[in-house]
Amino acid sequence: MVVRHLSLVDGGLAGQVPSAAGPASQTDPWVFQEECAQAFAVTWTVRGFAPSTIRCYASLLARMPGCFDRPVWEVGPDEVDAMVRTLVVAGRAPGTRRAYVQALRSFLEFLRERRQNQILAWFGVRVGDPVDRFNRSRHTAEGSPLVGAPPTAGRLEDFFAFARHQVAVAPDYRAAARDYALLRTLYRAALRVGETVRLECCDVHLRQGLSGRLHVRFGKAANTSGPRPRWTPMLDGLEQILAWYLADIRPLFPDTPVLFPDPSGAPLKPEAVRDRLARLLDLEDRPAPERFTPHTLRRACATHQYEQGMDLIAVQQLLGHRHIASTMAYVKPSARFAEDAWQRATVAAVADLAG
Repeated sequence: MVVRHLSLVDGGLAGQVPSAAGPASQTDPWVFQEECAQAFAVTWTVRGFAPSTIRCYASLLARMPGCFDRPVWEVGPDEVDAMVRTLVVAGRAPGTRRAYVQALRSFLEFLRERRQNQILAWFGVRVGDPVDRFNRSRHTAEGSPLVGAPPTAGRLEDFFAFARHQVAVAPDYRAAARDYALLRTLYRAALRVGETVRLECCDVHLRQGLSGRLHVRFGKAANTSGPRPRWTPMLDGLEQILAWYLADIRPLFPDTPVLFPDPSGAPLKPEAVRDRLARLLDLEDRPAPERFTPHTLRRACATHQYEQGMDLIAVQQLLGHRHIASTMAYVKPSARFAEDAWQRATVAAVADLAG
């Protein structure tokens, strides 16, 4: 297999983007593919993607063509199957495999809309879509315990009590306090970890709404649509935790706009958040089924708010989902939820009949 790599930088690829395809492009498909990738990368800046998002997409676009021994417009379903199989064997996470497949589909969509005529004229190929219903990666945690119900409210109360105690005894007080506030934010605002680490101090509005609001300016994009901002309420006392954090803990870090910084003042990496939570769970030393991830806290918030009576549409707005079906997949009530709901309805009906 001939491995091809592209060299990308923020906002595009290394080197100048040619204004028109040169003569070499008409004879060398690899040169033409790289020129197309350069033009595709420029569109990320045009669409307003953040530099960190561009770096992520650039990294994928640099690696993805190397999975094939032919230009991407000649790739068929079998080659996509082989790419995904290689990623599975290499131990890549489901999210990483989805990202590779999505990068391929997005690039091919760009080629169909912008370069179809050239590819057909020069190489005699009509750009198709080799990603079908048999190899399309679904947004599920394959083989993960996260597909079940999230931790109960009681389990999370115990965990946060332990985390609060660790703030008092940890060698690095400011880091432990930051982690406590960050994890509380993940749970009480139903944020994604990638959204949380990109919050800035100016995004915390303690006096807006009934209990304060967070301005999530970099909400997760869908199908490379660009950042999707939203406002989310601070639920169940989160405003008090963030008020304490901003007053007492945040000044202990370098003076940067970042809400949850690392020791240098830069935003924490999502991987660092996952690692910090894993270390806390290691210290807590609970059984493996009681462990969870940052994303589980988001699912737990959705489930617990629904169990407490929040309307499903309101939960959808809280999560920032475009489709209600996505929200329904997040909400996993406990086994007793239906029984408790039936009991409440029965008690209410009896009370009405009694006058």
